[in-house]
Amino acid sequence: MRYFITFIICFALISVSSCRKDFSTVPSFGNLEFSKDTVFLDTVFTNIGSATYNLKVYNRGSKSITIPKIALENGTTSNYRLNVDGIPGKEFNDIDILANDSVYVFIETTIDANNIANPLYTDRILFDNGTNQQDVDLVTLVQDANFIYPGKDPITMKIDSLTINGQATSIKGRFLNDSELVFTKTKPTVIYGYAAVASNKTLTIEAGARIHFHDNSGLIIDDKATLKVNGTLSEKVIFESDRLEHGFSQVPGQWGTIWMRAGSKDNEIYHAQIRNGVIGILIDSIGSSSTPTLKLQNSEIYNHSNFGILARETNIEAHNVVIGSAGQASLAATIGGTYNFTHSTFANYWNSGIRQLPAVLVNNFFTYELNGQEVIETRDLNAANFTNCIFNGNNNIEFILDKVEGSLFNYNISNSIIQFNDTSNAYEGNIELDFVNNINYQNIILNGNADFRDTQNEDFIIGQESNAINKAKATLFNIDILGIDRSTSPDIGAFQHITFE
Repeated sequence: MRYFITFIICFALISVSSCRKDFSTVPSFGNLEFSKDTVFLDTVFTNIGSATYNLKVYNRGSKSITIPKIALENGTTSNYRLNVDGIPGKEFNDIDILANDSVYVFIETTIDANNIANPLYTDRILFDNGTNQQDVDLVTLVQDANFIYPGKDPITMKIDSLTINGQATSIKGRFLNDSELVFTKTKPTVIYGYAAVASNKTLTIEAGARIHFHDNSGLIIDDKATLKVNGTLSEKVIFESDRLEHGFSQVPGQWGTIWMRAGSKDNEIYHAQIRNGVIGILIDSIGSSSTPTLKLQNSEIYNHSNFGILARETNIEAHNVVIGSAGQASLAATIGGTYNFTHSTFANYWNSGIRQLPAVLVNNFFTYELNGQEVIETRDLNAANFTNCIFNGNNNIEFILDKVEGSLFNYNISNSIIQFNDTSNAYEGNIELDFVNNINYQNIILNGNADFRDTQNEDFIIGQESNAINKAKATLFNIDILGIDRSTSPDIGAFQHITFE
């Protein structure tokens, strides 16, 4: 008790002393300086709060000053909120700044698009008044959107969880209604929780549509359900977070995944960009060896905290695909299956920690524990065919075939660049990774120069120094991911080369 009373007394003394003004000031004289003359609050969705932005206000003079008034020009009706020197509000009086010191002004906003005439919403912060008045502009672009929320229990307000295959799960979300099974480009779609497509239903996403996911959100394509993403070269479909601020443009792990569950069928993703999730696409569908579970074309998958694509005993047919940085692997084709990739670029330059896996991992097994013992089971790898592909990244080894005896293990890699510097000889004698003597490899360029334009910004267009130039073999896919003709002298990878400026 003695210590508690002492703490209270000390706290009171500190509070009194911190509120005491023991220095003299003069009125502000109109010579404030600011860290920026305009604060752009990036883009916000209607009725969704922005991030917090800051403005620093400097007194460069040799005397302490008092700013008589700081206020929003639109007053109490403004959609902006301020916090000046730790005090929230929209108008502030007699704000002191010591000589050669500064104060912070923090700015936030929440705007209803229906209540404003112009989607470019503006206001000003006014400092002082009369002839000494100075100002800083505030600018925000407001987007209307279609929002998909999980339901709530009307009494407990508990958010609904999905029931899948008759079993309750802990996944927050709901199944889409029939009226919600087409996403258009008219408005962005913002998803909270997981939006699921029910059995025998198809979700169609039209060209130019933008889908934004909140934290712990994503799409689930259920057993016998289908996803059709119909982007075009000029109107890509974008999947990304609902945080539109520039500071979040390259932050991985902001949302969950697009999960194609076991039994989903006839999925197609054309001309899409999938960015900044945990797993770009999780494909957990057994499917058949003859019919692809997913056709993936002219699409880019960038900057995911775990995997770009995690495939488990499935069937993927892909061309003109770019899979960039991921915290584990760009592509993990696991537990067997059928995989056919043509003119694809796998480039994992993850720089947010140590990455244990290569850019591309292919295996034919899974493990689990039974009675305290590890059990390994294998599944047929019917095909792992990579034609005209680049396997590259910032690890020594960026391509691994990991075989366990007991099931089929069919693969063929041709006309591809493979980064594989086995400095420790860990794979010496492994026939699956013998790029010279194994007939399943043809025309391999080992540790060649891909000459990407900007790996740190996920820009994997190749330049004039690339070893990929004119080294691809002719295929049916004679247009590259950018629409450039490659019917003659095709280059390896998703892009034809260019001359860098």
